[in-house]
Amino acid sequence: MRKTSIVAAGLAALTLMSAAADASVQVTFVNPQNYNDRDFRSSGTRDEIIAEFQRYFDRLGSRYLKDGQSVRIEVLDARLAGEYEPWRPRFNDVRILRDITPPRFKLRYTLTQGRKVLAKGEETVSDINYLWNPSAQRSSERFAYEKNMLSDWFRRRFVELKAARAS
Repeated sequence: MRKTSIVAAGLAALTLMSAAADASVQVTFVNPQNYNDRDFRSSGTRDEIIAEFQRYFDRLGSRYLKDGQSVRIEVLDARLAGEYEPWRPRFNDVRILRDITPPRFKLRYTLTQGRKVLAKGEETVSDINYLWNPSAQRSSERFAYEKNMLSDWFRRRFVELKAARAS
């Protein structure tokens, strides 16, 4: 009886590991110290931000990708929502969110299934209406506006397989 339980637990673990390997997201931040956003220029904050977005892209992949699909994303530049306004006393380290400071990520991506390329491109993802998003407004999650924008983009590109709009 005990031996059967151990074998069953081992098979369950192998199944979970193989399912996780079936769909994957690989994210690379290319020269983040040169990004336009000030927070990427400091190694301490940069590493935290990169780790946060890598975890988020992994969550998107496990949620939306089908078995056997993988996405390679290169983040070429990033601007987080809002901007610091150092001339404001006591608020010089707070991002002030305005219509003119939307989140913006420049991305290069490839979606594959096996050896077949399903989608490939490079584009700048932005949400000029980010302040109007009620789910991001109510969220207590860090980088809620950016994550909402990236989730919409991920779903359009890799689930619905919609091409980027021509600029």
